[in-house]
Amino acid sequence: MSAKPFPDRMKAVVLDSYTGAQALRLEERPVPKPGQDQVLVKVAASPINPSDLSFIHGLYGFQKPLPVVPGMEGSGTVVAAGSGLMARYLQGKRVACVSQSRGDGVWAEYALIASNSVLPLDSSVSLEQGAMSVVNPLTAVALLTIAEQGGHKAIVNTAAAGALGQMINRLGLSQGIRVINIVRREAQVDLLKQQGATDVLNSSSSDFAQQLRDLCHQYRVRLAFDAISGPMTVQLLDAMPPHSRVTIYGGFSLEAAPVWPGQVIFEDKAVDGFWLSAWMGEHNLLQNLLIWRRAQKLLPTVLRSEIRARYPLEAAAKALADYQDTMTGGKVLLVPAAEDPPLE
Repeated sequence: MSAKPFPDRMKAVVLDSYTGAQALRLEERPVPKPGQDQVLVKVAASPINPSDLSFIHGLYGFQKPLPVVPGMEGSGTVVAAGSGLMARYLQGKRVACVSQSRGDGVWAEYALIASNSVLPLDSSVSLEQGAMSVVNPLTAVALLTIAEQGGHKAIVNTAAAGALGQMINRLGLSQGIRVINIVRREAQVDLLKQQGATDVLNSSSSDFAQQLRDLCHQYRVRLAFDAISGPMTVQLLDAMPPHSRVTIYGGFSLEAAPVWPGQVIFEDKAVDGFWLSAWMGEHNLLQNLLIWRRAQKLLPTVLRSEIRARYPLEAAAKALADYQDTMTGGKVLLVPAAEDPPLE
């Protein structure tokens, strides 16, 4: 009889309250067993994303009963499968996976994932890149698809120096869609221009509002993607011509986005939202697989993610602090097999 490909117990990061990194601890617990339409993934890596920060503060689209293992996405190898055709098909495969609205996430040595939330990785994609292949790449593809389907030749994007913002800029360039990138520091302006961005605005500049308005009217921009919300949403609405829309896909400012009634009534301006899970839910299985295949092909180029640091599960709180300190310097990964990086 062959040995079981995984141990009985594992290490996991556990969140005890929705109060941020201070509520995280490391726990040893039994390795879960997959049931109907579930697989057990031996986790190779998991990135820290803005959605993870929102989740541990209780600000995401759902909250789970506590204590809970956080972690929205990751990669690894399926080492056990429950009943169900898709689950059995995934047995032994290298996969990307995403957390569901119920149950634990992937900041652990092993994660129990529904088979419909697991995507096989192409052989050309490493497990580390695979760990970052869902949330940001698919969001970039989705937002540019929305722009393309709406006939937009130019768009605005905020938080443009982050990993997702850089993807949106590169993907826009490859599709012939002009992207007006908004950042908050001059060093970030230089970073994006080195990547071929033609229009980069620093929101800290004294004439930012006028520069934004000039570009929006010059290129007839009527669609903005906003990861910040709050006052930034108002600035975007002010800058664009009538019949424009701001789509909020993040809330870095942690502030409400007020809208002047006159903009909505007399200028036909609007604010809506984007959530990747809901957008994917509007497509059938075949459509989502085609979207996934397209994203995987672009992972080595326009949808690539740079890695800045790797931390073990024991250093999850330190990893979060590192990520929050410099969110534009590359991705921070939690890697169960990693060694704790030295303090600088």
